[in-house]
Amino acid sequence: MRNSPFWWILIGFMLLLDIYFFQALKAVSGSASARTKTILYTSYWVLSIAAIVILLLLPYLQVEKQTRFARTTIFALIAGLFFSKLIASFFFLIDDVRRGVQWVAGKIFTPKSNGENLASPDTISRSAFLSWAGMIMGGGLFGTLIYGFGNKYRYQVKRVKLTYSNLPSAFKGIKIVHISDIHSGSFNNKEAVMKGVYKIMKEQPDLILFTGDLVNNMASEMTDYMDVFDKLTAPLGVYSTLGNHDYGDYVKWESDELKTANLEELKKVHAKLGWRLLNDEHVAIEKEGQQIALLGVQNISGRRGFHSYGNLEKASAGASSFPFKILMSHDPSHWKAGVVQKYPDIDLTLSGHTHGMQFGVEIPGLKWSPVQYLYKEWAGLYEKDNQKLYVNRGFGFLGYPGRVGILPEITVIELA
Repeated sequence: MRNSPFWWILIGFMLLLDIYFFQALKAVSGSASARTKTILYTSYWVLSIAAIVILLLLPYLQVEKQTRFARTTIFALIAGLFFSKLIASFFFLIDDVRRGVQWVAGKIFTPKSNGENLASPDTISRSAFLSWAGMIMGGGLFGTLIYGFGNKYRYQVKRVKLTYSNLPSAFKGIKIVHISDIHSGSFNNKEAVMKGVYKIMKEQPDLILFTGDLVNNMASEMTDYMDVFDKLTAPLGVYSTLGNHDYGDYVKWESDELKTANLEELKKVHAKLGWRLLNDEHVAIEKEGQQIALLGVQNISGRRGFHSYGNLEKASAGASSFPFKILMSHDPSHWKAGVVQKYPDIDLTLSGHTHGMQFGVEIPGLKWSPVQYLYKEWAGLYEKDNQKLYVNRGFGFLGYPGRVGILPEITVIELA
């Protein structure tokens, strides 16, 4: 990627953005002392140039286990700095458009004196309000992203009670813990992850369901966390499915055989943990002589750009006799695209995948994240007629090593 035209276009755009941002910085610091300006401007350019140089060097850095988290953090800081400047520049652009309109109006309507137009772009001052607004918004975003680093292991328990008329009586009051998107390759604090697992077990769930993305890419990422996640047990069992990251699609493998071997090893990891991996199949969950069906499919996406491996028709074959059905499907876009109309007898679908983008706002009366412009169902409970979908916000994290507003989730579902 580093040799692609896109890569160099990005670097060029970053440099232009730095120059543009600097013009506004000069405007707001105009009244500062010469010494303050020197320190401020030098610091700005050292930081900006360092970000570009590091970005150029990142592809060459080793990504051994001990350096992977540091590499990801550095990249997140650079990305955060970039988007902070981009948002700030939106305000600067509004100001420049204002100045441009004034300049054009001056050329048209202002009388000339000694053959010169009194209005020029240089003589029209920047708006202090817009310049400071841009600085504050950009700085606020960057500060928020830094703050979010401390939230990546701040597990929250979401409790949901779902009522169904066709649920067998033996399952009334059953407690299901739903987790998703562990992404073990992103972890760097085993003790903190263990606290999350203890939090799950403190709920004393009857059934634990995991909806995919155990790793970022490779089965070996689980090596140090086997003795953490094998603590997950439940009377009715622990069941799991695969997510898009579990297939190793985002790694350049030396051969197809190595990629296949990695997936087979990951399947063994599920088994060693004591988890029953459901790949396009269903099982009967029995309690007090009554049964419900639990279906699990490999990753199926309703969006372009994500490979679909699963087969819900295969998973549901022979399950029609069960009075109640739960489906585990990693990608929530599958629900509208392939579940709601084709399989109306599936009562509850559990998904993950979106992470709530690890960034957003969730307060009473307001639920927002940029990911909602890509996924209509991105976090929490959704309903269509008699069918329900719950999208878990993810146990782990990927890319940005933090969370802002959208915390890692342990979902406790009570069926009634």
